[in-house]
Amino acid sequence: MTTTAPTTAPSADLDLLLTELDPARGVLVGGRALPGGGTFPVEDPATLEVLAHVADGTAADATAAVDAAAAAFDGWRRTPPRERAEVLRRAYELLVRDADALAALVSAENGKSLVDARGEVLYSAEFFRWYAEEAVRPHGDFGSSPAGGTRTVVTHRPVGVAALVTPWNFPAAMAARKIAPALAAGCTAVLKPAAQTPLTAVAVVRLLAEAGVPDGVVNLVPTTAAGEVVGTWLADARVRKLSFTGSTGVGRTLLRQAADRVVTTSMELGGNAPFVVLPGADVAAAVAGAMTAKFRGGGQVCTAANRFYVHDSVAQEFARRFAVAVEALTVGPAGSGAQVGPLISERERAGVEGLVEGALAQGARVAARSVVPEGLTGHFVAPVLLVDVPADAEVLGEEVFGPVAPVVVYDDSWGTGSGWGGLLDAVNGTEMGLAAYVYGELGEALRFSEEVEAGMVGVNRGLVSDPSAPFGGMKQSGIGREGARAGVEEYLETQYLSVAW
Repeated sequence: MTTTAPTTAPSADLDLLLTELDPARGVLVGGRALPGGGTFPVEDPATLEVLAHVADGTAADATAAVDAAAAAFDGWRRTPPRERAEVLRRAYELLVRDADALAALVSAENGKSLVDARGEVLYSAEFFRWYAEEAVRPHGDFGSSPAGGTRTVVTHRPVGVAALVTPWNFPAAMAARKIAPALAAGCTAVLKPAAQTPLTAVAVVRLLAEAGVPDGVVNLVPTTAAGEVVGTWLADARVRKLSFTGSTGVGRTLLRQAADRVVTTSMELGGNAPFVVLPGADVAAAVAGAMTAKFRGGGQVCTAANRFYVHDSVAQEFARRFAVAVEALTVGPAGSGAQVGPLISERERAGVEGLVEGALAQGARVAARSVVPEGLTGHFVAPVLLVDVPADAEVLGEEVFGPVAPVVVYDDSWGTGSGWGGLLDAVNGTEMGLAAYVYGELGEALRFSEEVEAGMVGVNRGLVSDPSAPFGGMKQSGIGREGARAGVEEYLETQYLSVAW
């Protein structure tokens, strides 16, 4: 494999990869490739062509997956941490080895650019490397009780079978971010990928088998009946953990179901990330960060900057530089080398276009728009910069899963409130609190960031994700954390032994 990012995706190579994957037998349970209850088509959102037909898992397949995971659990949890670590390290090496092929697969079913897709694959690999290292770091404590006469031994044990549910926007990374810590902790897993992007999950799970993950430790059930499959898992007494990434609405439903058996849950839900430019900010750096925070993955990223608040002292320069950068973006299929691909579906495309039209009706103005080449058949939306956006515009209150950047200009007297006036009220005035971005003089940016109600804040940078950092949100953006040491702790139960001394 090459070490540089490819600019085109050879269709012959992709066809060969799909043939090798045999997605029509993509239900992977206990080391066996099964056909499910039929197949469903997976579409390339850039061309609307069917890439492959994938096994459509059923409730019976979901139960079989838990059977396999439960049977494998005792052996895996008793596998020495060093051996589990070596398997995870091998998974990292295989993902790096196959980065170009996996990037082509991600681009084909998701639509994102090849540069973004390859970055996702390498980011995914890092989770396996990080948790290979974390697997051998002991969790525990020992000490005497305050009253004396006893000692307290604190230990941790894997929670059990974990149900993992991943979204379509990062088909490799979201699977890796859940599977790697689960395996490091000694858990076994059943995985349901999004129906729009199951092919990458099939490829990743097969690579895990090549890395030495024993049969039954990771099982895969692609399906169009998500509620039926996940509901089967949540009703099964052997499933003790649910990790879900997706919308807040679906997350609420799953939390209600999980409550019936008090299943341990991790939830990474919706976002509405503010991007704040304070007076004194380096405007060139802020624009560069804005381009990353907004347009990576075509804006279809849960941590994407969703609304921009720019101080009037730098607003004109920021808008001018931002407009030039937006207009320079290239749009098209990944195979053309374009920077921005299609949205995942016609529904998403129509929704994003509707939010832009609504903002214009409320007084916003288009300051820049890139060009969608004629003749494209996919779900393309031109990246657009909106200025003169009213502070109460609907587009600011919605998670815009697309390449739309609405800018609100504020000044020193803007709104009412304490500290930074109405700015902080606007930034925190949402039930979402996943990510935020703040640009300014470092001391002021740090002080402001500490007041922001978000689980992650990029301070003078437009990217917050890192396997070594705890990823997660506040308020209705989620429960728990993924990544870092916190990520493996989500798959462990704490036990203490009170020992007579």
